[in-house]
Amino acid sequence: MKVIISGGGTGGHIYPAIAIANALKNKIIDIDILFIGAKDRMEMEKVPSAGYKIKGLWISGLQRRLTIKNLLFPLKVISSLFQARNIIDEFKPDIVIGVGGYASGPTLRAATYKGVPTLIQEQNSFPGITNKMLASKVNKICVAYEGMEKFFPKSKIILTGNPVRQNIVDMKIERKQAAAFFGLDSEKKTVLVIGGSLGARTINESIQEIIPDFINAETQLIWQTGKYYFSTAETTSYQFDTKGIKVLEFINQMDYAYAAADVIVSRAGAIAISELCIVGKPVILIPSPNVAEDHQTKNAMALVNKNAGILVKDIDARSYLKESLFKLLSNNDLQYDLSLNIKKLAYADAAEKIADVAISLAESS
Repeated sequence: MKVIISGGGTGGHIYPAIAIANALKNKIIDIDILFIGAKDRMEMEKVPSAGYKIKGLWISGLQRRLTIKNLLFPLKVISSLFQARNIIDEFKPDIVIGVGGYASGPTLRAATYKGVPTLIQEQNSFPGITNKMLASKVNKICVAYEGMEKFFPKSKIILTGNPVRQNIVDMKIERKQAAAFFGLDSEKKTVLVIGGSLGARTINESIQEIIPDFINAETQLIWQTGKYYFSTAETTSYQFDTKGIKVLEFINQMDYAYAAADVIVSRAGAIAISELCIVGKPVILIPSPNVAEDHQTKNAMALVNKNAGILVKDIDARSYLKESLFKLLSNNDLQYDLSLNIKKLAYADAAEKIADVAISLAESS
């Protein structure tokens, strides 16, 4: 079987794509998988390091503001469509899977034009423009949230959840072991703050302001700052000279961080939420306001409406995060309820389900 998987641009698209590829490889021994990404984006590095081939298209996103780059956009779209068609003609895939990101649109459009079976995976509770446009052309649409018939043809929708990293799905790390990994006390309450690989300015500034409150409450903190805020946060932690504040630019061992935490503060990206559902810890979500169509707020509300998470708006974080966080830390009943409810929303076998849909489409064509 020959499979093309297209998309990328962020870890939120790349890691699920790799998870789907791994699931396909586990199910079919004689399989040839080719990725198509956008040149100069992170998938061109991450996909080969995961052991897969990738080809890059000359494509980028449309800028929201007036810029010279937008003048090149139509040319890039036409060029990438021709590139994608040529790759499909040469590779001859049995199925093409789109996971979102710049390269996904032209690749899936070329595949549908060629009559190749196609599948898209929509990660968010509110789909992006590309997947809305592709919906009428593709064969199946794997989604992570209920109620997606508002956006897509009902007959094409399959509820699978979002694929997440396998080490999160298989997580069996004990709290004591995880606390020791970070040099923390397993008997003390611990908060994990994650704002993404580049960090989240509002979250970082809000946390910095309440460091003394963590110390006064004898509450530990694992704080992933991202690369842009790391030196500022590290300087702040040195001022207080405490072993209970762990400042990290990036956390590679997220399974240990999740296992050590009692409460988590996070952005509301689709894959982050999918991981949090599997982890099952009480969470405060601060959606990024800098994403298309405010989809992170919609992702967060899908949890909040089921009493599976707490929402603090980005604009309110500096005023209300402290109150919301320490109120949650002091309320064991609320922690229990949030944990119980978020676990109900988990899809641990999403990659397997998507792989099965892809194989079925390929075999029936």
